[in-house]
Amino acid sequence: NAGLIILTLFGFAAYMSHIGANDMVIRVLSKPLALVRSPYVLVPLVYWIGTLLSIIIPSASSLAVILMAPLYPVLRAAKMTPLTAAAVIATTATIVPTPLGGDNVVAARVLGIEHVVDYVFYHHAPISVPAIIVMGFAHYFWQKYMDGRQKGGAEGEIDESKLQMKDVGAPVWYAIFPVLPLVLTIFFWAFFKGAKVGLVEITIFSFALAFVSELCRKGNPKVMMKDAGLFFKGMGEGFWVVVVLIVAASTMVAGLSSLGLIDMLAGSIEGVENAGTGLMFAFSGITALITFISGSGNAVFYSFIELIPQIAEKTGLDPIMIALPMQLTSHLLRAVSPVAAVVIIVSSIVKVNPLELVKRTSVPMFAGLAAVLAMSLVRYM
Repeated sequence: NAGLIILTLFGFAAYMSHIGANDMVIRVLSKPLALVRSPYVLVPLVYWIGTLLSIIIPSASSLAVILMAPLYPVLRAAKMTPLTAAAVIATTATIVPTPLGGDNVVAARVLGIEHVVDYVFYHHAPISVPAIIVMGFAHYFWQKYMDGRQKGGAEGEIDESKLQMKDVGAPVWYAIFPVLPLVLTIFFWAFFKGAKVGLVEITIFSFALAFVSELCRKGNPKVMMKDAGLFFKGMGEGFWVVVVLIVAASTMVAGLSSLGLIDMLAGSIEGVENAGTGLMFAFSGITALITFISGSGNAVFYSFIELIPQIAEKTGLDPIMIALPMQLTSHLLRAVSPVAAVVIIVSSIVKVNPLELVKRTSVPMFAGLAAVLAMSLVRYM
């Protein structure tokens, strides 16, 4: 079910990266940025465009590395400091509302929402989109302030040797393929809901279309079949990165339930005034702490999400009020952890200590967290 969807999405992303389709999307979207010459006007624009691109490239560290190469000349021409560029790019893959996100697929399944687009459109987007706007403006003011404060200090220096892009000679129209699953998913959800066409079918169709296009372009069936194997290697990565976590979390919840711990927790808060608010802050706080310590956001979310429906059912609370802020917190706090892969990779590119980069990412991410918690409280109380 959800596991198969995640495997398919990982496989598709791996193949898109190999044929250069992801690079084409980034180049197409980043071209208009070259017209902007003000470094601080570029700050929110780069953040918002990077956030859109995380729909296609869900890995925060991979997206950061891919973004740095095509955007670096644009940012350098606008005289943006390396640390400002690094901070913006390191925070791009956070809380974008996309039905292609593995965490959204899992959340919709666990919360009993039939179609993942319903969860994203009616619950995720009303909270995450305003928070993304808030974070863009927070970046603008915070990076401007930090540049003035650190003038002559730890400004960073971009290591251009780590920005080499692999040019596979893909045509510009290949930019269509990475966004095709998203377009088709929304199309079927909006116009043909009764058709029951799922993400797996849509993603495999998109993969087949890209494969045929590659075959027609290169005309070497043997090589193309070998390249198609990357789809299954990507599925394998999705299995050990995500699906194993989901299985482990489900097993843990089954164990806690059989021990009676969930009933005990539910009984202790049943009838307590504002219990939903307390649980929302408690689960979000625990998620924030573990994400900061471990540098991994999704692992924490997958571990706790299975607990939410049972606790909410026994206490008569809306499970989304607890689950959604927890989910968004797990993404936001990743960019504030000095041990997160994306922070370590980006800080190595700009040759600074990860803690210097965290100083730049922390305020925009905490501004986003405050917006998420406030809007969730208002919407679901």
